[in-house]
Amino acid sequence: MDPMLLPTLEVPTHAKAELVDLTSRIQTALTQARAESGILLVFSPHTTAGITIQENADPDVQRDLLLALETMAGDAAVGGAYRHGEGNSDAHVKTVMTGASQLVPVSSGRLQLGTWQAVYLCEFDGPRTRRVTLQLIPG
Repeated sequence: MDPMLLPTLEVPTHAKAELVDLTSRIQTALTQARAESGILLVFSPHTTAGITIQENADPDVQRDLLLALETMAGDAAVGGAYRHGEGNSDAHVKTVMTGASQLVPVSSGRLQLGTWQAVYLCEFDGPRTRRVTLQLIPG
């Protein structure tokens, strides 16, 4: 079976760095497409925004993740200076750390996430409007 491309999500962000929960929008796209089962690829075609799966119950987890990423790869690099002329090298590094995509199992038309899991767009160079590509690999 051929992969099924779902509608691209347009995701406005409102801060330089934030995590945006996409789970309900992704589930809606699956439902509207009548997608039944397989593996869903959630992909960010951006070099300064990633995709992750993380806890959705306590907003402090999101804050702590952003704090940890900033500590590891903040605006001022330890041991030297970033050279990229746009001034957003830290955002590129954070995207490498989170990754540009995630795979999520789909069964009976539902995302098979754990009780406390959600799919997040990780914005590291906002605010902007981001795109997120969804593609179901049937199974």
